[in-house]
Amino acid sequence: MTETALVEHLREQIISDPDVILEDRDLMRALVAANEAAMGGNIVDLRGMAMARLEARLDRLEDTHRSVIAAAYENLAGTNQVHRAVLRMLDPIDFPAFLTNLRSDVAEILRVDSVRLVLESKQNEDDPALQILGEVLCVAEPGFVQEYLRAGRGGAPRGVVLRQTVPGSEAIYGEAADWIRSEALMRLDLGEGRLPGMLVMGAEDPHQFKPSQGTDLLAFFAGVFERAMRRWLE
Repeated sequence: MTETALVEHLREQIISDPDVILEDRDLMRALVAANEAAMGGNIVDLRGMAMARLEARLDRLEDTHRSVIAAAYENLAGTNQVHRAVLRMLDPIDFPAFLTNLRSDVAEILRVDSVRLVLESKQNEDDPALQILGEVLCVAEPGFVQEYLRAGRGGAPRGVVLRQTVPGSEAIYGEAADWIRSEALMRLDLGEGRLPGMLVMGAEDPHQFKPSQGTDLLAFFAGVFERAMRRWLE
């Protein structure tokens, strides 16, 4: 095919289907640049400027769209994960199995390295009635939950706190405090007349739990756990 025939063939294709060019950014950018060069440096092409701005705006919109879609998928995955953990948490038929399940199957579903239940009590931790509750249980003096949630800061702490671990975490994690680097703390209301409790999830990854993350799903999980605990305590 001669050069003239090739040009004519391309011309016919473009006329029959102009979207081929209009939807190709590189081609449109090249055409605009060629048009500006043909007009010379003393002429301002407002159409080219408008197209450049629209293209930049489209890029920003596409980035936002991708971010929104990614966040939606991540939120959906997190919701499914918490729902599975809740269902598994409700399986045991006695309290020791409930706690054992919490630090094994539930922790695995939630992809955390440690789960600890902190209960404030005036009883000694060596009391046989407390020892049978499993390794997941941490007994603390009254007032411990409030102080640990606050971590030396003033004011009332939130119901769910996400952060890197703080000094004194060995009181909860024991020897595991050497490698637990971030934690999710959920304050538990165990009912009228009872001291508060706290559900603690720890992770080796220092960035798994951060203050900037949403807490809705963990608040829901803590609410279910809280109600289950009240029934066991009754």
